[in-house]
Amino acid sequence: MRRSSSLLTRLTGAVAGLVLAATAVVTVAAPAQAATLTQVTGFGSNPGNLAMYAYRPDNLPAGAPAVVLLHGCTQDASGYFANSGWRKYADQWRFALIVPQQSSANQQLSCFNWFVEQDITRGSGEALSIKQMVDYARNNYGTDPGRVFVSGLSAGGGMSAVMLATYPDVFSAGSVIAGLPYRCSPPATTNACQFQGVNKTPQEWGNLVRAAHPGHTGPRPRVAIWHGTSDFTVVPANATELRDQWTNVRGVSQTPTSTASLPANTSLEVYGNNDVRVYRISGMGHGTPVHPGSAADQCGTTAPYILDTICSAYHDAVFFGLNGGTEPSPSPTATASPTASPTASPTTAPTCVTASNYAHVGAGRAYQSGGYAYANGSNQRMGLYNTFYTSALKQTGPNHWVVGC
Repeated sequence: MRRSSSLLTRLTGAVAGLVLAATAVVTVAAPAQAATLTQVTGFGSNPGNLAMYAYRPDNLPAGAPAVVLLHGCTQDASGYFANSGWRKYADQWRFALIVPQQSSANQQLSCFNWFVEQDITRGSGEALSIKQMVDYARNNYGTDPGRVFVSGLSAGGGMSAVMLATYPDVFSAGSVIAGLPYRCSPPATTNACQFQGVNKTPQEWGNLVRAAHPGHTGPRPRVAIWHGTSDFTVVPANATELRDQWTNVRGVSQTPTSTASLPANTSLEVYGNNDVRVYRISGMGHGTPVHPGSAADQCGTTAPYILDTICSAYHDAVFFGLNGGTEPSPSPTATASPTASPTASPTTAPTCVTASNYAHVGAGRAYQSGGYAYANGSNQRMGLYNTFYTSALKQTGPNHWVVGC
């Protein structure tokens, strides 16, 4: 075992809330082709002691893109591959899937170690093992080194952020689903990150990413962020902190350039020139969004923590440009930019309101979760949910409030 039993004992309590698991692999009908998910050995020195699985659609062309998929705690490569919906688009648009697998020898719950120093540092541990899998695919499958992407759920989402931060020279874009910002832990505890959210300025978050590979002079990856508003395993505040981190890294404002309403009570915020996207799914708990069906934007199979709402794989594949088009523009259903005159809230509140957090929640400008108040729209944490803690909120769009006036 690479981790000492005492360390695992300490980590188990901290990451227990991240248990995502597919307790049983859901069987899906195989497509009319021979390609299967296959384990690959000998892909590198593998300092993180991970297993590599790969999926190559039949007749995969030379120079095809590659997507790395990172499962959540207690899940495995085959279950996440089968249920997440990515296989449909790999077959349709011809790209390879690389699916790393964690083991209980590394972490008792088979969580990727997004919170362990040696595994979140460039050139070591699990981060290096995943990078070696990408190198193997390039050298043996002929995948395009300029079109490599990563997506992960929860602990895998945290590790997706790790890969984007530590290897910006490898990944062009990525997606973090119900995950956490890079270096939320350490130094913070996993409990603080998961259940409360760690509040830093955009500059502080961005500096952590830049320090992961300070010699990098090229562009940093674009990022899509997905989170359910009823996620009590990894609180929605993490989506806002991720937004602050990656908008700062990309050098764009934390105010959206456009917003859109998508199916399944999903709101989309677009930042910069499609640099960062934030999808918030109203009422969804902890898991990867899928939407089974045969339509172009339907995918996946429901399972524990694989939730029937909207097909995130479709939206991410288009965001990554895997459908053969250019980088997608904001949805045609986008609402007016926040620079337009805001629509009055149901409470006819003025543009800027100072009140107790209790009053803000009661008036519909904020919501409460885990004893804290969060501003509607931006999901910025305002402090304790009570009558004594006062906050100033400014409306920047329809039902979109930010802290400070």
